[in-house]
Amino acid sequence: MIKLKEITEENFIDAFNLKLGEGQEKNVSHPIRSLAQAYVYREQCQPFGIYHEDEMVGYVMVIYDYDIPEYDIWHMMIDVSQQGKGYGKTALKLVMDYIKTKPFGGSDKVALTCNRNNAAALKLYREMGFAETGAEDEDEIELSMTIG
Repeated sequence: MIKLKEITEENFIDAFNLKLGEGQEKNVSHPIRSLAQAYVYREQCQPFGIYHEDEMVGYVMVIYDYDIPEYDIWHMMIDVSQQGKGYGKTALKLVMDYIKTKPFGGSDKVALTCNRNNAAALKLYREMGFAETGAEDEDEIELSMTIG
């Protein structure tokens, strides 16, 4: 069973120990960088460990952009040893359920960015209803969706 757990002082080291596969660092930042950002934006974000039973198998952060306003999904990753098991898809559904509670403010827009060469992630995001917005920055493209 996949579940999200808030990153706390009890489990942040588990997030540090997650590993990216060879070459994946161009697709997603490691949780160490993301947790530093979570500290800076602590009034508008929530980092989560992605758990299979009692083992952290991945990481994701939800941040609210008050300027737009919209929810953004940052740094979603599954440990290299756990990829290909469907954990990312299930975790993304749980993230969307969390966002639908509007924990930081009212917005029906959810956005994320993805490396244009990350075919597996792009396939997942499109299957979940995200569509390209046309915005891009270097190798990253933005995708978004509206939630009810």
